[in-house]
Amino acid sequence: MNLAAKRICVTGGAGFLGSYLVAALRERGCERIFVPRRQEFDLTTADGVMRMFEQARPEVLFHLAAVVGGIGANRENPGRFFYENAIMGIQLIEYARRYGAEKTIVAGTICAYPKFTPVPFREDDLWNGYPEETNAPYGMAKKALLVQCQAYREQYGMNCIYLLPVNLYGPRDNFDLESSHVIPALIRKFLEARQAGAPEVTCWGDGTPTREFLFVRDAAEGLVLAAERYDGEDPVNLGSGEEITIRDLAGLVSRECDYQGRIVWDTSKPNGQPRRRLDTSRAFEYFGFRARTPLVEGLLETIAAYGARFENLRI
Repeated sequence: MNLAAKRICVTGGAGFLGSYLVAALRERGCERIFVPRRQEFDLTTADGVMRMFEQARPEVLFHLAAVVGGIGANRENPGRFFYENAIMGIQLIEYARRYGAEKTIVAGTICAYPKFTPVPFREDDLWNGYPEETNAPYGMAKKALLVQCQAYREQYGMNCIYLLPVNLYGPRDNFDLESSHVIPALIRKFLEARQAGAPEVTCWGDGTPTREFLFVRDAAEGLVLAAERYDGEDPVNLGSGEEITIRDLAGLVSRECDYQGRIVWDTSKPNGQPRRRLDTSRAFEYFGFRARTPLVEGLLETIAAYGARFENLRI
C-alpha cells in the first residue's frame, strides 16, 4: 500500500507512540493525516467516533488510542481500563467497516498474553491462559479487538490487522510516577534523587521479573511497515527480542543517570508478570521489521530528553 496517496487517521496521534507514528508517516510523504483530539472527539462514545469518521473520511485507520499505565494505575482502575479500551476499539473497528476504510491497523498489547506464557512469547500462545492479574482487564479488553478483527475479516472481508507492541520507551514518554511505566519511572526517580542528593531510591517488587523494551521510534517504523506490507489475519509481535531483569535495568538506568546512591527493593509491591520476551520472527517474515535501537542507546536519548528539564543536571 502506498500510504502517501491515502487519507489517514491516527487515534492517539497526539500521544507518545502516535506522535512518532505521525512523524514516520510524514517522512513517507503522507500529507493527509487526521489526528482526533479527545476534547473534540470522545472515542468512548458512538457520537464521537461517528463524527470523527464523518470529518476524517479515512482510507487507512491506525488505532493507537488507549487508557494505559503501570502496575499501580492498572490496580487502581481495572474497570475503567477494561471499559474504555474495549468500547473505543469495538466502536472504531465497527465504524471503520461502516465507512469502508481500506485498512485498519490495531495496536494491541503484550499484556494480553497469559501470565505464564513460555518464553519467548509466540503469537500462537495468546489463548493458552489468563493474563497476569494486575493488568488482565486492560489486556483482555485489547485482546477482544483481535477477535473482532478476525471476525470482521471472515464475515465482511475487512482488511484489519492486529499488532502486539512490547513495552515502549523513549523521549516524550509519560514520566508521571502515578501512571508511568517502568523505564520513565526509573529515570525520573534516579534523576530527582541525584538532584536532591538522596541516599537511596526505592523500586517496586524484588527486581527478578524480566522485561523486553522497544524504542518508540522503532515501534512507529514497525507500524508503518505493517500498514504498507501486511494484510493477514495473524496477530504479530513488535519487539526487540531482548530480555533484561528489572534489577539489571534499574542498575543500568542508575548508572546512566550518574546516581551514586543505593537501590532498595520494596517487596510488598507486586512484581507483575514474571517474564516477558517476544518471538519477533513473524514481524520480520511478514513485513521485514527488525528493531534497530540498542537499549543503552535508547536509554541515553530518553535520559537526555527528560534530564533537560532539570537546570542543575548535566545530562
